[in-house]
Amino acid sequence: MTTSAWGTEEPTTAEPAGSTDLIGLGRRIRSLRKDRGMTLAELADRAGTATSQLSVIENGRREPRLSLLRRLAEVLGTSVDALLGAEPGTRREALEIQLERAQRSPFYEQLGLPTVRVSSALSTEVLEALVALQERLAEALEKNSATPEEARRANVQLRRLMRAQDNYFPDLEQAAKELLTLGGYSSGPVSNSVISEMVGRLGYSIHHVTDLPHSTRSVTDLLNRRIYLVQSPRADHDPRAVLLQAVGHQVLGHEPPKDYAEFLAQRVQTNYFAAAVMLPEDKTVPFLLEAKKDRDLFLEDLKDRFAVSHETAGHRFTNLATRHLGIRTHFHKVHSSGVIHKAYENNGLAFPTDHTGAIEGQISCRKWSGRTVFDQPNQFTAFAQYTDTPSGTYWCSTRTELSSQGAFSIGVGVAFTDARWFRGRDTPHRTVSTCPDPSCCRRPPEELSRVWAGHAWPNTRAHSHVLAALPEGAFPGVDEREVYEFLQAHDDV
Repeated sequence: MTTSAWGTEEPTTAEPAGSTDLIGLGRRIRSLRKDRGMTLAELADRAGTATSQLSVIENGRREPRLSLLRRLAEVLGTSVDALLGAEPGTRREALEIQLERAQRSPFYEQLGLPTVRVSSALSTEVLEALVALQERLAEALEKNSATPEEARRANVQLRRLMRAQDNYFPDLEQAAKELLTLGGYSSGPVSNSVISEMVGRLGYSIHHVTDLPHSTRSVTDLLNRRIYLVQSPRADHDPRAVLLQAVGHQVLGHEPPKDYAEFLAQRVQTNYFAAAVMLPEDKTVPFLLEAKKDRDLFLEDLKDRFAVSHETAGHRFTNLATRHLGIRTHFHKVHSSGVIHKAYENNGLAFPTDHTGAIEGQISCRKWSGRTVFDQPNQFTAFAQYTDTPSGTYWCSTRTELSSQGAFSIGVGVAFTDARWFRGRDTPHRTVSTCPDPSCCRRPPEELSRVWAGHAWPNTRAHSHVLAALPEGAFPGVDEREVYEFLQAHDDV
């Protein structure tokens, strides 16, 4: 996979651990077992495992260890590669897998429909009808989706790429390393002066103005090689990050984006690049490894060590944790209203999604730490919580940050077994979430419904941007006339 192919090509490396198609794998094992006339108990006995364990593997509920997978392949007279990568052997097997996947999606659960047990007792005709019904429902929903459909789909594809790469991109790490070397960086937080030196050596000058176009964070004059920034009292964006994102487009060789998917990919790349400069890999990884050795990983320490925001520290941790620490993670940024603004996971946590797979804009479960942190009396320190979910138990460290858009929670979490590496693992806080089951936190309690059902009429706060089409132009949302007039006004300054 190459950096320039973000959003347009699939990664060329093999699928990483943890992303195995469990449903397909389970169906292949079951099909081969039945072809060889073996019962579940017979195969389990010959493979040296418990019948109950083999049952959950066949049902696509658990990923077998490689050693067990090898024994199963040997007993079934096939190879591990065939078990992992083979296409469905029959039309019926393909239908079973398709229906099983559809019924396990968060979107299907949100519909509140009963699940159909996929077994040999289910006729092929019924299977075909159910699968066709799922496909027609998806098509109907796509036709009636809101106008930002392209943005959501592009974001979903980008998140899949990030998950496949464990959110680690060597090309961007190398580009950041080269810029740090150019600027003469040695150790400690990357200061404004070091970044200014980097930018100067790239041939750009930095200009602070008061009339920057309202739709921009920075404007780069490619003719005169100037980068225009505004000095703002707001703490929404670290000025170092804004400058690094601006220069990142040039360092990474970006061309004007052809579509929204490319625009979004470029934005994510420059955000990654800026974080990789402010938290250099060769300085950050030893710091994290030492903390892991002491079972004392703590995001606040990373934030303070490199003088960055909690959000930047959280993003950077997800870049490095899986590749260098062997820890799979999840990240969330949730508004105090409950709306998810950003999310990433490669540890199996099931974020709420719409039918396209989009997470952003969905409502977080009230019992997740991204929501419960707002109920804590102390908003100035990290809040740790274990949450039991249908996909497993997760530990998460979360804290709140204020911005011009309101209060947000920023959280980084791991599966229960990895909590042992983190400070805060002894937290007494624990909740149980059954979302996307509506009875978890969205459906009103019966005693309230009895009193108020039919007697409430809320006046909805409408968000016009939900109905708006994607802005036109290479850089969505940017007023090009305003930008050109700004550059013309400053051309002779």
